[in-house]
This record gives sequence, C-alpha cells and structure tokens, in this order.
Amino acid sequence: MSLNAPSIFNDILGPVMRGPSSSHTAGSFHIARLAGALLGAPAVRARFAFDPGGSYAQVYRQQGVDRACAVGLLGWPLTDGRFFAALDEAAAAGVALSFAVETLEGADHPNTVDMEMSSGDGSVLRVRARSVGGGAVELTRVEDWRVRLTGETYCALAEVSAGSVDAVHAALESDGQAVPGAARLERGDRCLVVVPRTAPLDADVARSLRERRGVAWVRETPPLAFVKRSGAPFASAREMVALAEERGWPLGRVGLAYEADLLGLGEEVLNTEMARRFEIMRASVHQGLGMSASGMQLLTPSAGLIMEAESSGRLAIGGLHTRAAARAMAVMHANGAMRVVCAAPTGGSAGVLPGVLVSLMEDRGLGLEPIVRALFAASAIGLVVAHRATFAAEVAGCQVEIGAAGAMAAAAVVDAAGGSARQACDAAAIAFQNTMGSVCDLVQGMVEIPCHTRNAAGASSAFVCADLVMGGYQNPIGLDETIDAVYAVGRMMPAELRCTARGGLAVTPSALKIVRRPPVAPGRG
Repeated sequence: MSLNAPSIFNDILGPVMRGPSSSHTAGSFHIARLAGALLGAPAVRARFAFDPGGSYAQVYRQQGVDRACAVGLLGWPLTDGRFFAALDEAAAAGVALSFAVETLEGADHPNTVDMEMSSGDGSVLRVRARSVGGGAVELTRVEDWRVRLTGETYCALAEVSAGSVDAVHAALESDGQAVPGAARLERGDRCLVVVPRTAPLDADVARSLRERRGVAWVRETPPLAFVKRSGAPFASAREMVALAEERGWPLGRVGLAYEADLLGLGEEVLNTEMARRFEIMRASVHQGLGMSASGMQLLTPSAGLIMEAESSGRLAIGGLHTRAAARAMAVMHANGAMRVVCAAPTGGSAGVLPGVLVSLMEDRGLGLEPIVRALFAASAIGLVVAHRATFAAEVAGCQVEIGAAGAMAAAAVVDAAGGSARQACDAAAIAFQNTMGSVCDLVQGMVEIPCHTRNAAGASSAFVCADLVMGGYQNPIGLDETIDAVYAVGRMMPAELRCTARGGLAVTPSALKIVRRPPVAPGRG
C-alpha cells in the first residue's frame, strides 16, 4: 500500500489557509516552506521563476503567490495576520525576493516553479516544484536530482559517494522511524538516498552524517500536515460502497475509518479535528455575510444583502437553497479578500460545503455530531476524486474544483438525511455529471468572477441532487466511471480554459474593463 494515498485533513478538507486559491496561495506557501527547509538555513536571497505558458505566470500577483512564498520562507503560518505585508517584512529581514516569468525547459505542469535560494553562509540550492491542486505540492528536482517530495512525511536526503551509500542508507533508517518509499538514485559515482520517515533525524545522527567522508550533503523536509502512517483502505467508490455495505455503515462512518487507518489516530481525535474545521467554515460564512466594505479586488459584497432580502420575502422564491447559496457566496467573499478559510477541497471551491452544512445546522437544526459525520461523507467522495483524478483547475477545469465540491456536498446532504453510502455516491455522481465540462475562466486571474456565483449554484444544487436520488432516481453510471469521464474531459480542454484567464468569460469586453482594486488587509476595507 502506498503512503501517497490522499488524506481527508491533508488533501480534501484542508488546508486551513488564506485565500484566494489553494493551488496558488496555499500551494506556493507549501513549496516555499519545503524548499526553505531543504536549504537548511534562513534564506537571504530567493528567486522564483514561472513559465509563460503556465497559470502561475498569469495570476501570481493577483492570487498572492508572491506573499505566500515570502511567508513560507519567513517561517510564518499562512494564516498569519502579517500576510499582507509579507514582501515588506521579508525585505526588512534581509531576504531579497524576486519573481520572473521565463521559459522553464521541460516544465510539465501549469503550476511549475523554479527556485534558486542562498543562505547567509553562502549555501545555494536549486529546486523545481509544482502545485498540483488543493494545496498539495511536489518538489520534482533538487539540484540535478529528479525526486518527488510531497511533504506527506518527514524526509531525509543525502548525496553520497557510491562507496558510502549502504552505510548512509542504514544510518538514515537505524532508529526505526523510516516508512516505505525509500529510493536510491545513481549518477556516475554519486548517489542520492531519499528516506521518508515518521520523525526528523536525531540531531547527532544528522551531524555525524554530514561530517562523514563521502557525504556531500544531508538535507531534510518536514511534513506539511498530519503524517501518514499506513496505506489507503480503499481507492475507488466501488470498494468504498462495498466496505460500507459489508459493515452496515453510512458513508460518513467509512470516511472516518479511512482517516483513522491512514493517520493512525483515534476516532475521537479525528472527530474533534473535523469539528474544528467546521467551526472555521462557519466563521468564514458569518465573516462574509458581515462584509459591508470590500476587501476583494473585483466584486463588492452581496451575500449579506441576499440573505436580508430572503428573510424579508423580497426574492422570487427564497428558501433553504437560496440561503445555502448566499452562505456559500459569503465564504467566497472572505476567500477573495484573502481571509482565512478551509479549502473544501480547494480555495476556489471553499464556499459550497460551508454553505450547505451551515444551512443544515442553522436552518434545519442539525447538531454538531451529524454535521461532522456528513463532512466525513463529503470527504469520502473527495478521496475517490483524489485517487482517480485531480483537484487542480489548471489541469482539468472548474469541474474538478467547484464541480467536486458540489458532488461532495450532495453526498453530505444524503448522509445527513440518513441515506445509504450507495445513495450518497449516486448523488455525488449526478452532481458531477451536471457540471462536467465546466471551464475555469476566472476574470483577471482572480477567484471572484464567476467563482462566487458558481459556489452559490453548487451549494443550491447539492440539495436537488440529494433529493433526486433519495426520491427514487436510479443512477446508471456510477461515481468511479463518472470521475474518470470528468477527468478525461478536463484533460481535453485547451489551456485557455484551465485557470489561465485567457478564455471564456475572462476575455469578454466587460470583464476586461473591470477595474481591479489592490488587496486590502483585514480591518482596512
């Protein structure tokens, strides 16, 4: 079993992040944090380069990539209130940051970045990385070595001579903290040993290795979130439903068991963590509903106005669906203003699940326990997406971000209503089937237009899809096949329709005329 299996808290309902984009804001922070750890000492200079054909080049200023990189190198959490001043703070701390758009030879992902960093002692490190969706990242090259470092565990790397490789490898695993996935890469008389671990190297062991003859360098990376300690108990909806039916479990219970197996943590701990994330979601709903001045760059807040109009009976229909939609939009207001949200499964889709779950609690009276279980049910759908496809709109369009969130939310509604795991998967499947092919055409590179209303529509639609299945609709094409089709369609889309702001609504005359405001720090707008 692979330790690269997705985790609910690491990859599906998370990270807890600052908006607007998990791929660009959170992912960039994670890349800088891992690269800075590899450098091994505080950086005094860092250069970030983006390929002109990728999405980073189009949006790195608008989506706070530059600030997120600075925060990662400075060692702050991404949620730090100094985020908006990070570039100035880095300069004041003696860290010279620069950003360039230039051709990156061999770049194979739209979110590829090359970094060159140096520390005060003269050490220099060159790294290539990519942000692969939902905040997940991969470091794919360290110096001239091709690697795959994901931050899912601690990891120790040592470049050594061929004659020292066995002894160094044994030393890296001698304390029993190594986990499956070790690799040896060879180039002439040099070798790179890569050992994933559940704990950092003992300081004395690391020092003795660095002093050992034949060792060029030893570097380490930390985990970005929870350390994964085992493989995944399932990787498909078919396996997931079979497990649920064998044990008589609803889908939320299956999701909880998956995470307990993967992380080696007790269910009480996991339920507490899920409740914490729900409270972050609920706080972002109420923050967005209370926004009267705009911290966004294109839109002005409207979610609170919609809720007020609904409560006073001034809408055409109103009701639970509309309130859920307004709450989803409220989260996206907070996200667009670079406030703290919980990716669900991405920053660009962070509104759908909070809109639905907060509505179930505040309008239908659900307690925290069924809300937590419904979030595990939603996450179980996300696990299947992560296993079979991607959450990156840069790769497969909006259908794998807001479309995925809508599918997850439909499953959450079924679970909260007492439906079966099979019904939850069918509701998710038809939600996906009706968002298949949706493009990512964010106006001016911002996660605002049309993202805010798409989140609203996704939240509202989740109730419809749940009702259709629980009312008797027989879904003929299951979730696995649906996700495979969604992913295939996404890969067919031209780059102009995958988060580059070069097609769709983004190139309409009205979109191009909108005047963008600079992002405003909390409390100032």
